[in-house]
Amino acid sequence: MDLSDIARKLGLSQHKMLVRKAAELRRLCDVQFDSSIIGVGEVCKAVICLEIAATRFGDVLFDRQKAVKLSGMSDKAYNRSFNSLQNGLNIKTKLDIRELGIQFGCVRLIPFVKKGLSLYKDRFMASLPASRQASADFTRPVFTAVAFYLCAKKHKLKIDKVRLIEACGTSESEFSCVSTSMKDLCHDVFGISNEKKDPKEVKGNRELLDVLPEKRKFDDGVRLSDEFSSYKRQKKAEKVAYDEWKSTVLSTNKKNTEAPCKRTTQASLNFLKEVSEATELKAV
Repeated sequence: MDLSDIARKLGLSQHKMLVRKAAELRRLCDVQFDSSIIGVGEVCKAVICLEIAATRFGDVLFDRQKAVKLSGMSDKAYNRSFNSLQNGLNIKTKLDIRELGIQFGCVRLIPFVKKGLSLYKDRFMASLPASRQASADFTRPVFTAVAFYLCAKKHKLKIDKVRLIEACGTSESEFSCVSTSMKDLCHDVFGISNEKKDPKEVKGNRELLDVLPEKRKFDDGVRLSDEFSSYKRQKKAEKVAYDEWKSTVLSTNKKNTEAPCKRTTQASLNFLKEVSEATELKAV
């Protein structure tokens, strides 16, 4: 499918400069790498080049849902392909904190995001050796997007994470990696109290968290330790009673078994004695 036909289906045919820029980007893709290796077909590549060109112009509205449908891919696959092509062309997405605040309706987060980003840069640079500090690059939009997302989460504001990842042109794995780094270095700015709460500081159901059993109480005021001791005494008494009953039964069975044996043995001895005496009399 020709690029001009795809632009017409997306409603971009009247923007001649945009179509020309998209054609230039597609030729650049063909020269620098083989897009089929990363699973991007020709139609999808043309659609993505049109979107990249539209973002460069700024004042052109691009219907992404229609573009995804035209590419024949799912939203997730299209976003992954878009990021791969953009990174392959070495095109950096420009992401402004103020624009994010307006786009997501969180303008009041702008000063917090700026402060958090500045603090993160300082602490990150301090953790690097001097030889690597010159090559550190914080201009990538993923840092701005992650700082914006963490500030919104800290202030209990709902942000569409998928939409934010699409806006910054990064992958979900890279977004999560930067998020973890920011929370580790700047927990006082981006962290949430629930993530690092000491169980000993929890006031709700505090009596259930005490280590010492003598401090545990029921709602009616009875100590759990007293209740537990009473239960142990009762179980011990039951065991003693069972052992006594068991020994009584065993001894009774033993006596009943030995008595018939004794009677049988005595009768046998008497019989043998009588036989012996009778034999002696006959002999005489």
